[in-house]
Amino acid sequence: MSTKKFLLEEKDIPTAWYNVAADMPNKPLPPLHPGTKQPVSAEDFYPLFAKELVHQEMNMTDKWIEIPDEVRELYKVWRPTPLVRATGLEKALDTPAHIYFKNESVSPVGSHKLNSALAQAYYCKKEGLTNLTTETGAGQWGAAMAYAAKAFGLELAVYMVKVSYNQKPYRRSIMQTFGAQVVASPSMSTKAGKKILTDNPTYQGSLGTAISEAIELAMATPNCKYVLGSVLNHVCLHQTVIGLEAEKQMEMAGEYPDIVIGCFGGGSNFSGISFPFLRHKLEGNKAIRIIAAEPASCPKLTRGTFQYDFGDEAGYTPMLPMFTLGHTFAPAHIHAGGLRYHGGGTIVSQLRKDGLVEAVDVKQLTTFEAATLFARVEGIIPAPESAHAIAAAIIEAEQAKKEGKQKVILFNLSGHGLIDMAAYDQYFADELVNDDLSDADLVKNINKLEKII
Repeated sequence: MSTKKFLLEEKDIPTAWYNVAADMPNKPLPPLHPGTKQPVSAEDFYPLFAKELVHQEMNMTDKWIEIPDEVRELYKVWRPTPLVRATGLEKALDTPAHIYFKNESVSPVGSHKLNSALAQAYYCKKEGLTNLTTETGAGQWGAAMAYAAKAFGLELAVYMVKVSYNQKPYRRSIMQTFGAQVVASPSMSTKAGKKILTDNPTYQGSLGTAISEAIELAMATPNCKYVLGSVLNHVCLHQTVIGLEAEKQMEMAGEYPDIVIGCFGGGSNFSGISFPFLRHKLEGNKAIRIIAAEPASCPKLTRGTFQYDFGDEAGYTPMLPMFTLGHTFAPAHIHAGGLRYHGGGTIVSQLRKDGLVEAVDVKQLTTFEAATLFARVEGIIPAPESAHAIAAAIIEAEQAKKEGKQKVILFNLSGHGLIDMAAYDQYFADELVNDDLSDADLVKNINKLEKII
């Protein structure tokens, strides 16, 4: 087990989030109105999101955005989080690589999601709202938002993807413990849900479907706005506290990463760990590789197309420029529910298009093999989502051994898997499978997209 931890003090919690858009050589293309296909304005977003979040979403110029004192004070409950050198994993792999992980699993809800949930709840409360709606895949975001809503005295309704609602009942229990209402999606409580269930009564849901339902409820509820746990620029912005802390901790360790890795669904934890290090690359100071690790069964960055697409299944959202599998894509029922999203965020997608970040896809059985090894040598059972980053780190460490190079690898342990043990039970019983996505299934939904780019 590793004992090399690098710890910061409360005073070291960042006072500002890092806005990578200000440094990007090519800014993301603008969101488009689904009807007119013209760029949307801030005012177009106001009915859906808190105004300050909209301003952060569209801010392409300010490099640093101050963290409100009220949010930073709540961060102190668990931040700064530890940076750990994974000496147990290094020894097990017999690699010359030095492997570090940022441990975001120590938050009150067990994942990184709380970094943005508290910020979004704060801005909504400041605007005078009383109600919020959101979606959740595996439940990490829903749990974080339930905690944050309670912290600021807000009511919350969560649409949880049905397959995860059934796979992960204790995540549902966490949300309910904090006072949130949790609904399995698709449901019969919204027009979007009714249509989907009418067309396909056995459909087990997707993040795109849950987003549609949450947006519909938000638009129909007085004094209510919608909050989102990934994909959007302001969410990625809030998560940069992870990488900003890790910068200081890598200095304490006397090393600098050659490779930074995060698992990838919509981009929140990947952006959080990587964007602060990416700024060194953009400034021309460091030659660093940044890798997004996504499921082989939902491979938008590795096999998707760069095109304008809706962020939800029903087409309620503006059209976003993203690497996408098509908003009607129905991902396999893998246990990494937080990564089952059809598209990548606009900033990550542009960075991927420009070759500034890389992507790999990992099969489900490979991720559980990596997770089990990590648990046995590091003493932490990782979430299935985080296991994708671990698997990618192992691949890079084994490559370093093959090349005889002492590379420094940093990955984000975005959450623990203590509420995912049913998935581990299935893995040990040989009941999990690799869901292969054929080229025919891949292009089926992509070909439905309007070719705007």
